[in-house]
Amino acid sequence: MLKALSLLLSLISVDAMAQAANANAVNPIQQFAPFILVFLVFYFLMIRPQKKKLEEEAAMLGGLSKGDEIYTKSGILGTIYGMTEKVITLEINEGVKIKVLRSQIGGLSSKLFENKEKK
Repeated sequence: MLKALSLLLSLISVDAMAQAANANAVNPIQQFAPFILVFLVFYFLMIRPQKKKLEEEAAMLGGLSKGDEIYTKSGILGTIYGMTEKVITLEINEGVKIKVLRSQIGGLSSKLFENKEKK
């Protein structure tokens, strides 16, 4: 009988401690709020601008045609002589042609020499 009474008291005390622990529990949204905030900052400062830049680069590469003057990411200027799906043949001087991967094209050379006026 004494063992049954001590077992009953221990169950009651465990239940009381569990209720006290639940009273001090923090809302799960409050626990994850700092992580959500950090993710949002990373998204708007890093992920979104990078995604936009990649989309602009893909559009530029898709719009290239034979005869366009371009520059490569390594700094070579030339005119597009021929194109395939992955390789562009650049004429860098009369009779001098090189093959460059399409992914290494930096942009149109006309954008390099634009005058940027301050307003």
